[in-house]
Amino acid sequence: MTWQNTYKQLLEAREELVLEPLNYGLEDLAPVLSRENVNFHFNKLARAYVDRYNNKEGDSDFNAAGAFLHNIFFAQFTAPKRSNKPKDNMLAFIEQHFDTFELFQEEFLREAMSIQGSGWIYLARDGKIKTIRNHQIKKDIVLLIDWWEHAFYTDYGPDKKGYLKNMWKIIDWDKITLKLT
Repeated sequence: MTWQNTYKQLLEAREELVLEPLNYGLEDLAPVLSRENVNFHFNKLARAYVDRYNNKEGDSDFNAAGAFLHNIFFAQFTAPKRSNKPKDNMLAFIEQHFDTFELFQEEFLREAMSIQGSGWIYLARDGKIKTIRNHQIKKDIVLLIDWWEHAFYTDYGPDKKGYLKNMWKIIDWDKITLKLT
């Protein structure tokens, strides 16, 4: 059973949600994401989805999906690496669908920039790049980038392209590869 199915079962049972702890320190993603950004995004915004859901406040589906997406988002990072590229099975998957990692990055950026306002962008198990216009639980997420303003504005202002360009430096490709199985 996948963690996504387990999450769905929790929601169906209306049990309490948790915000999964970070597997790195608040400062460990700098300079890509500052300590201030990670602290605010994780400890305030992501935590609020969990708390509102558990306290039965607001739209439960929206809050559950927000918690779900943030748990995926924060779990896929590692300390920045100058040359951080996928390898082995993940690279083969990307090359199968996009020819090269660089073409994948270009297509990912093109699709992300097509989002008007806020949302999420992700690589799906079928090799397509997809968007989530609001919050939704999706079972096919391999790689997920938060495209809401709070994710990048602290560090990048309105420079969404700069944000995405730097996010590639903190992706833990080993963890991403595991989602292909």
